[in-house]
Amino acid sequence: MLEKIIHSLHFEDIQSADHPSDFIVKDPYNILILRLPIVQNDAIESISYAFVFHEDQAYLYNRDKGALQEFGSLGEINDFLDAKIEALLKKLKWYHYEIEKLEDMLYDNTYTSDFMEKWLTYKKNSALIYRLMYHATLSLELFIAHHKRIKSRTFEEIAYADLQEHMQRSRDLSQDIVDRLDHLYDFYRAKVDEKMNRNVYYLTLLSGIFLPLTLMTGFFGMNTGGLPWTQDPDGTWKVIGISLILEAIFFLPFYLLNRKKRG
Repeated sequence: MLEKIIHSLHFEDIQSADHPSDFIVKDPYNILILRLPIVQNDAIESISYAFVFHEDQAYLYNRDKGALQEFGSLGEINDFLDAKIEALLKKLKWYHYEIEKLEDMLYDNTYTSDFMEKWLTYKKNSALIYRLMYHATLSLELFIAHHKRIKSRTFEEIAYADLQEHMQRSRDLSQDIVDRLDHLYDFYRAKVDEKMNRNVYYLTLLSGIFLPLTLMTGFFGMNTGGLPWTQDPDGTWKVIGISLILEAIFFLPFYLLNRKKRG
């Protein structure tokens, strides 16, 4: 039985559902563990596939049954992995399309309230894909180099070179998505900050309008004697006149500053 010749520590690695990608060479068997991002129900999940090679035969660890099962030839493993990577590439291309839509929405200033929710989803999944594919690509490169060196009879070099290229492309696409999302976030923050600064400016202006009025109201509302124009029938108009003068004095610096900026 194959499990009996596998070292106990290596078998623990095979059984671990969270084991990172790795390639282990041990006479008389080799182990290829690929932890890949898999598209399931429109979501990204990380699944660790453990392959054991012994006497030109490949075995895959079945996590549901907790045992190694005969899988087939190296060519069948290539087809199995290539199908997973092709589905991943389609998902990455869809992410590229969605990010382009987010960019257009930002440029046209038509982005919706769920912008950051979408951004976080794409960023989390893309970063996960890049991290997993980076290590998986390195492990596959070691696997390919090993079989080239031993000149395995069932190893199809061209097929695995194509698989390696697909894995590298998915890694590079995910990295490109992460970079684009970072730039997109910077632009989004600039838009939000600009909007916030404009709102603060309007609030400052509104406060400035009521500042002289509040000052005059507080002064003439004091419950003390000797206030000017209390007996004057035109006292109210005089107070209004002073308030308007104070308003003009307050707004004059704003007007000159904005005029200087426009100039």
